Amino acid sequence: MGRPPRNPLTVLGLTGRQWMTVALVVGCCYLVTTGIAMVGGWATFHREPTSAELQVAANNEVARRWQAWPASRIFPERVTYQPVGDHSEYASRTGIVPDSGCAQAVDEELVATLAKYGCRAVLRATYVDQLQGVVVTIGVVAFPDPWKADRAYKELPGSLGPNDGEGTARPALHAAGFPGTASAKFTDEARQARTIDRGGPYVVLTTAGQSDGRPASAIKKERPGDLFTVAPQIGHAIARSLSAKALPDCEDPEWQC
Repeated sequence: MGRPPRNPLTVLGLTGRQWMTVALVVGCCYLVTTGIAMVGGWATFHREPTSAELQVAANNEVARRWQAWPASRIFPERVTYQPVGDHSEYASRTGIVPDSGCAQAVDEELVATLAKYGCRAVLRATYVDQLQGVVVTIGVVAFPDPWKADRAYKELPGSLGPNDGEGTARPALHAAGFPGTASAKFTDEARQARTIDRGGPYVVLTTAGQSDGRPASAIKKERPGDLFTVAPQIGHAIARSLSAKALPDCEDPEWQC
């Protein structure tokens, strides 16, 4: 006959009371460890963010503005500019383009550069100067980060004045005219100048022409050098607004601290 099974507690040389003590000690260790972890988690959650974390939050907030801000905030109804002299005038928005595709917003010569650096969207709107003689289409090109925006900025064609090209501002941002407004006749053929600016992860392109829609190639005489001075000023104002870092508010759900 085989031997009856031995008590495992006896095998380990421990009595029932000793095992109970061991179990209590182990349980207490788990409780202490859990408590320490919970206190550490609470402290981490409630501590003030570091300067580095605030900087990351500010950068992320800027990079999300093309999605988070309403179009009317990106493109204000009126933008101040200064023509020749010290007085200020207002450029008025005539419309906002609903499409935000990268390839659809620019001439085909520029599509590869935008794609190369990860273009996320091109937001466009059109303005007219105070006298409604000049039309400017603004394009905000959103990139993943400032580094890629800067690389794209350096590869894209630079600014071009009305007397610098060969009858056209191409390659450039596509013109966007809006029926029933002073910009109605503004088409790609009427583009006479272009500019480029950058702020943070955004490159801001402009293309400008005259509100009568005359083709750039049909204008033979030299035009005033300040004819389209409104264009770079609007572009710069929008680039500055989009890229200006705000003080993070980690309690606001708009921020990700």
